[in-house]
Amino acid sequence: MDIETEILYALRMMVAALIGGLIGWERERHAGGAGIRTYMAIAIGACAFCLISVHVANDPTRIAAQVVSGIGFIGAGVIFQDKGGMVGLTTAATLWATAAVGMASAFGMYVLAIVTGGIIFTTLALHHLPGWKGLSQKPGNQDDHE
Repeated sequence: MDIETEILYALRMMVAALIGGLIGWERERHAGGAGIRTYMAIAIGACAFCLISVHVANDPTRIAAQVVSGIGFIGAGVIFQDKGGMVGLTTAATLWATAAVGMASAFGMYVLAIVTGGIIFTTLALHHLPGWKGLSQKPGNQDDHE
């Protein structure tokens, strides 16, 4: 591998880590089920697997598909039932979506990575706007308690 490619891959990894960390910071700040380190690790891991697949595999989509299902498995582990409702759904969904940020960075889709990260961050921030609970809360919905 030439040095230009390695520098490009390092840049892609830094974009994934930065955006993943930003999303994790928001979750950690508002007592989510996972924080900065978890979200950064998800974005970094997804990016690394995709970079490896781009560099060594004939079909980079094979590893990318496994990243999607693997992160889905991790997300399933953070969902549990509590007092008649489900807890951890937002954490699971945003972990899965953050993997897409890492994958987009790996494939050099910086605008897509940034926009996806921004949308995830905005989605999480909506929960903290005044009046949001009245709009989104259904009886028995525990989503606001993660």
